[in-house]
Amino acid sequence: MISVEEALTRCLALVAPLPSETVPLAQAAGRWMSVPAVATRDQPPFPASAMDGYAVQGNPGPGDTFQVIGEAGAGHAFDGQVSPGLAVRIFTGAPVPEGATRVIIQEDVAREDDRITLKDGLDAGTHIRPLGQDFRKGDSLSPRRLRPNDLALLAAMNIPEVQATRKPVIAIIATGDELVMPGEDPRPDQIIASNSFALKAMIEGAGGHVRLLPIARDNEAELLTVLGLAEGADLIVTIGGASVGDHDLVGKVAGLEHSFWKLALRPGKPLMAGRLNGVPMLGLPGNPVSAIVCGHLFLLPMVRAMLGDPAPLPKPRKARLTTDLPPNGPRAHYMRARLTQTDGLPEIAPFDRQDSALLSILGQADALLIRPIDAPACRAGDTVDYLPL
Repeated sequence: MISVEEALTRCLALVAPLPSETVPLAQAAGRWMSVPAVATRDQPPFPASAMDGYAVQGNPGPGDTFQVIGEAGAGHAFDGQVSPGLAVRIFTGAPVPEGATRVIIQEDVAREDDRITLKDGLDAGTHIRPLGQDFRKGDSLSPRRLRPNDLALLAAMNIPEVQATRKPVIAIIATGDELVMPGEDPRPDQIIASNSFALKAMIEGAGGHVRLLPIARDNEAELLTVLGLAEGADLIVTIGGASVGDHDLVGKVAGLEHSFWKLALRPGKPLMAGRLNGVPMLGLPGNPVSAIVCGHLFLLPMVRAMLGDPAPLPKPRKARLTTDLPPNGPRAHYMRARLTQTDGLPEIAPFDRQDSALLSILGQADALLIRPIDAPACRAGDTVDYLPL
């Protein structure tokens, strides 16, 4: 058995960032921008008023008066020049007229017809946003997974489309005579296929595209038929069939080059990875919790790596343990746990029942408490690592 860390290294060695494609900005949310985006203009592209008020020249004081000679609004510049003793009514976002050095906020002004008088207690701010205050032409946004805030910045940079890594196509195949799809009428000796739906949602949440293929029954001919439907996928994910039973056929399929099989992990010991006719393949355990935990640990990092994430590994966080735990054994244990937020570190409490078939417990969990191989006993109050769910 190999460690979780070694298995992750081998899984990531199977995949690489996919080619880029041009994506319209309106469709780029959540996509991995693969090359820097370069601003084509300054923002703001002119000195702009930061407030509603009056644009004037110099450093006037209370009691000074000005003649109002025009108006400037957003998208409507004043076509003229401000000289001493003159003022232009101006609104937020409007270009500051030539010659103006300050905007007097409207609350500090008394107006009568076309003349204004500055009040006592005058605000000392200039209230002018200089040209290029936000960014300058030629500034760039580095590659990243695009958030809504990034899209607003790209739009302001006058960039209508981006280069984004192609979404990886992931084929998911559940295996086993015991499985039927939700909504079907199972025999007494059958169960409902559940893992595929969680994995599909996880992959799509990370930015991948999923092809949910038919259940492959426990015979070689049908398994090969369903695997044939995965043609064109960037990654094939099987669920079940990778253990040591007579009916576990995935590990014996023709053309499969093993990278590893079995690792020191609980839950998830019968994990398999390799290439099937050159295509990366990940064989997840059949137990529901094992499959989903391994999805978080291995599948999602592979998806992130294909999207171009330079740091695709899971990122453990710290929490304070609320209960004593005995020493751990020879397999790393990722315990289903519940977090409680506090003013400091969150508190974490593992569930009493950790059976890898208990989806109800996983449904209540919001964290995986990490117990390394041969970890010593822990006491309540100790700081431990966890992964958020």
